[in-house]
Amino acid sequence: VQLQASGGGLVQAGGSLRLSCAVSGRASSSFVMAWFRQTPGKEREFVAGINRGGVITNYSDSMKGRFTISRDNAKNTVYLQMNSLEPEDTAVYSCAAGSIIARTTGPYNYWGQGTQVTVSS
Repeated sequence: VQLQASGGGLVQAGGSLRLSCAVSGRASSSFVMAWFRQTPGKEREFVAGINRGGVITNYSDSMKGRFTISRDNAKNTVYLQMNSLEPEDTAVYSCAAGSIIARTTGPYNYWGQGTQVTVSS
C-alpha cells in the first residue's frame, strides 16, 4: 500500500488549499484515513480522520470549522480542504491509513511522505 500526498504550497494567511492523498496497492475503502501534520521538533499532530464510508469524520478542535476531510473511494483519494489558513498551520501534512479513527499515530499502518504547507502572514 502506498499513499501519495500532494497539493501543498505557499499561501497567504486567510487563504485556502486542498490537499489530496492518492491510495494505491489496495482499495482506499479498506481503510480509515486521516491527516496529520508535523513541524520541526514536534510530534505529529492529528488534524482530521474519516471512516471507510466517508460518513463519520473527526477533527482536532483547532481545525474544526476551518478544515474539511472527505474521500472519493471510486478515485481512491482522500482530500483535506483547508480554509482560513493561519501561519500556525504551517507544517508538513501527511496522510495515513488504518483500521480505526484515532488521534494518535499508533493505529495507522501506512503513511504518505507528506506535503509542505506554508502560510505567510
